[in-house]
Amino acid sequence: MALDGCGIICKYILVIFNLIFAVLGFAFLGIGMWLRFSNNTRGIFEIDTLNSSAFVVGVAVLIGLGSVMLIVVAFGDYGACNEKRCALQVFSALLALLAGAEIGFGVVAYSRRYQVGASIAEFYTSMYLLYVKGGGDPAIGVTLTFVHNMLHCCGVTGVKVIELAQQTCPKPDGFFEHLVMPNCPEVIANVFDSKASLVLGIFLGTAALLLLALICSITLSKKIRLSASSPQYIILTHSPPALPGPQPSHPHFVSTSSYPYPDQEPVIFSPLTVANIPVAQG
Repeated sequence: MALDGCGIICKYILVIFNLIFAVLGFAFLGIGMWLRFSNNTRGIFEIDTLNSSAFVVGVAVLIGLGSVMLIVVAFGDYGACNEKRCALQVFSALLALLAGAEIGFGVVAYSRRYQVGASIAEFYTSMYLLYVKGGGDPAIGVTLTFVHNMLHCCGVTGVKVIELAQQTCPKPDGFFEHLVMPNCPEVIANVFDSKASLVLGIFLGTAALLLLALICSITLSKKIRLSASSPQYIILTHSPPALPGPQPSHPHFVSTSSYPYPDQEPVIFSPLTVANIPVAQG
């Protein structure tokens, strides 16, 4: 179907958005599945008393969030690339739900920042203990390295001499940090306490991006509907029979769109010839 400039721009925005969303969805789902079924962590889920722990809840959130993101990407890519309005409508509904969830979680995280910070600190401590007891699992090591570099902290103690995971810690900024660095559980708790507004802004910013994609999806769906419902014209071109004497030249008309269009029967115009040109009666 022929889309105008606005429709094409929205289409490419959705493709780029879904590509980024797919990468994040695969990352969340992969980390969650690995933490759930790894030999070092599988036993935690088999203990009933730990079913409500922050680690178990965090793993469930990673798996659920990654799965939902990939489902959204599937509908979004299919609808945008193939210009299917039904898939775009489902995609829009899922985006609206995700945007609402982002705003809700952001407000809850801001109002209960102490409890949320403590839960995330507990989740980090569980990851740290699994890394130490597992003899330095590479996958957990990559996760700890990412957290340490993002928050600029080092393990649960921060003391380089006794820290068991110091190989995952970032480079010290000064001489004093060669001896002691901030410990991560305290930094995580302080982030949600002192930077609660920033955390809320991240949630609201993510919701704004989802709403932007929602607007593009709705716009593209409308453009597809207008393109499908507008009548399509096909001009039949053929040369009229040769007649004696000079004849005016006949312009060649070119169709502005391709055929067939499943939603609308084309209107066909045949070029006039000398035989069917009406003659004025005297």
